[in-house]
Amino acid sequence: MISTTVLQYRRKTLLSKMTSCSAILIFASPENIMKQNEYHFCQNKDFWYFTCFDEPNALLVLIKQDEFNNQQILFNKPKDCNTEIWVGPCLGQNLAKIRIGVDYALSWDNIDKDLSKLLNNIKILYHAWNEYIEADKLVFNTLRCLRNGVDSTPPNTIIDWRPLVHEMRLFKEPEEIKLLRTSCKITSLAHTRAMKSCYPGMFEYQLEGEIHHEFNYHGARQLAYNTIIGSGYNACILHYTKNKDKMRDGDLVLVDAGCSFKGYASDITRTFPINGKFSKQQREIYNIVLTSLKCALLMLKPEININEVNHHVINIMVKHLVQLRLLKGIPNKLISEGAYLQFFMHNLGHWLGLDVHDVGSYGTSINNRILKPNMVLTVEPGLYISKDADVPIEYRGIGVRIEDNIIITKNGNECFTDSVVKEIDQIEFLMASRKNLKNVL
Repeated sequence: MISTTVLQYRRKTLLSKMTSCSAILIFASPENIMKQNEYHFCQNKDFWYFTCFDEPNALLVLIKQDEFNNQQILFNKPKDCNTEIWVGPCLGQNLAKIRIGVDYALSWDNIDKDLSKLLNNIKILYHAWNEYIEADKLVFNTLRCLRNGVDSTPPNTIIDWRPLVHEMRLFKEPEEIKLLRTSCKITSLAHTRAMKSCYPGMFEYQLEGEIHHEFNYHGARQLAYNTIIGSGYNACILHYTKNKDKMRDGDLVLVDAGCSFKGYASDITRTFPINGKFSKQQREIYNIVLTSLKCALLMLKPEININEVNHHVINIMVKHLVQLRLLKGIPNKLISEGAYLQFFMHNLGHWLGLDVHDVGSYGTSINNRILKPNMVLTVEPGLYISKDADVPIEYRGIGVRIEDNIIITKNGNECFTDSVVKEIDQIEFLMASRKNLKNVL
């Protein structure tokens, strides 16, 4: 878990970015109820980043009068013995103040009155509109009360705090990096288990169950995203999550799965033959994707433009596809015409952190993002040849994606997910050893 010292440092950093005589409001996720039962609660990641507080109906308020005077306040639910009988204890005000390290912890029950007092005479309010209806209502009503009140002055400017916060979240701290490593390690074990457990005739959801078991066994009880087990033609559906089909002998299966460990996501993809042996055509497509991944990993380092790496990968793919006659023409012209998009239609990767598609700007088409140390991202080239593609029939329906998770370091990058095999001979050896074990049993 992130220490109180780090949480305080984050809040002080955010305060330093605010203007004088301003306040920022960061709301927790609301409680989700379904017919008198609670849904699984998932905390707002921006709120979690500054508090590591896992209860609904809460609000972090940071107030900056000037460079030397500021306040950190948390609104949260008061302790209630009757409620705690049903859902367990809440932190309450006294413990919240200590554990989170704020100046004050106030009762959520009094937020209407107390928030008006805190925002009175504040000139600038930082608030993220349109995240939660109830949060917007509370802010709107508070501002209306201040406008209509005697001796009260509401803020005259409202600014969205998300660009400030999301830029902070883009650069990972040592404690975050440690948690990301653990998350990636658990997911790596799950992918290895999937390879060792797979066999023809198995259902996709059974392979999914093997992965989720490994997550839970190691204490990662939440998914970073819905698991994708795409066998055969399903591998060509980028976000296939039905996971319901029987896996056929001779097909590939694309497994895209990641856990969330103490809030931090991992996101790994491996593609392997259901029967443990790649066919000639599967091997050819797989090697194009693997070569693209290796080239990208060599390029990704500080001061590199991420779009430049993406273009380089596309060049590699197109040249190899032309060699296989899956694309016909001059590579540069095929790239300028976007002919490759029928086979590779997504970007090379995305930021990774508290969210699987983590926050942070990628820059613009003119001014692309330059990589810096402590950025964490995925690298995930893929080729997807649909069953209707105008290619030789033996290539149709082959979908391959290989995805690793890396951190940009001072001199290059470090791969968190190298322990999951991805070379063809390594995959076949691992799956053969599992097959022999089944025969012995």
